[in-house]
Amino acid sequence: MIRYIAWLLFLSSFYYINSETYCPIVNTYGEDRRTNLNNLTIMQYNIEWAFLDYYENADCPGNGCVWVNETQSLRHLENIANIIKKINPDIINFCEIEGCDELNYLKQHTSHNYNEYLIKGTDTATGQNVGMLTKIDPLIDLERNEEHYNYPINGSMCGYEGDGYTGVSKHFITTFNLNNIKTAYISIHLIAYPTQPDRCAKREAQAKIIQNTIESYISNGYEIIVIGDFNDYDKDIPDINNSIPTSQVLQIIKGYQSSLYNLTNLNGMLKPYERYSNWWDKNENCVSSSDELVMIDHILVTDKIKQMVKNVFMYQNYDMFCNSINSDHYPIVVNFNF
Repeated sequence: MIRYIAWLLFLSSFYYINSETYCPIVNTYGEDRRTNLNNLTIMQYNIEWAFLDYYENADCPGNGCVWVNETQSLRHLENIANIIKKINPDIINFCEIEGCDELNYLKQHTSHNYNEYLIKGTDTATGQNVGMLTKIDPLIDLERNEEHYNYPINGSMCGYEGDGYTGVSKHFITTFNLNNIKTAYISIHLIAYPTQPDRCAKREAQAKIIQNTIESYISNGYEIIVIGDFNDYDKDIPDINNSIPTSQVLQIIKGYQSSLYNLTNLNGMLKPYERYSNWWDKNENCVSSSDELVMIDHILVTDKIKQMVKNVFMYQNYDMFCNSINSDHYPIVVNFNF
């Protein structure tokens, strides 16, 4: 009986590891399937509730979700796949994706040169995670920093009067050899609502955790890429509507409060009128207007990575409206020339 129970536990753990929410293991460390080894294209894309498997807590796909049934979710992912095929990036960083079933669907509908990677996060309210499709395999399995941090942080201007502690529910960490550059890759999706006082305070604490992660890799000789949906503005790089942050999130992650590093936001290479990555329907009329566009997705890098950047652009070739099958975000695309 003991052996039988042990066998069941083994099988259940194997199923969990291979379930739709968990594919962090690298089987071909460092393998490179690019056709042009001198160029690298990275894309950051929040693909808005990319769920095929039903998640009860969020009722998605369902009445609690943008996609009310599986048919709509499939149409949505088909559209995302078409955009990926147009751009053909080498590494795609996804936010708001449920798990590895969705990553595998996108792989099957784009390129078999991609491998899919995702480590399960702790956002049980939404069930969302961050994941990756890549033609260059990482050097280590995906990891998480389970540190927690008290908020509000010292010097916070968020206006939150309470207190608490938080972790970074949606993120992963891995490393790459990018044309012989030893690089730590940190994917994040921070807590939403840029100017809401309690969310602002929690997000600053999350930024402190990411800062600690960056410092640990900097101390070990790594270059850095931090990529994702920060859910916040960069006061140094105004977006199309000059959105002003109430938090210090971008300053913290860029290294303003660290003596060890300084990161550059590649959105600074965009023209001011190009700086928008998300539609916020603030008047709730389901029609986008220019004053509802904000830039909350960012890619931050160390100087050695920045020197390799050829160009940066936002793919903004679709309109935003409530019944659209596109995402409410636009992807950021960075081309590197090594």
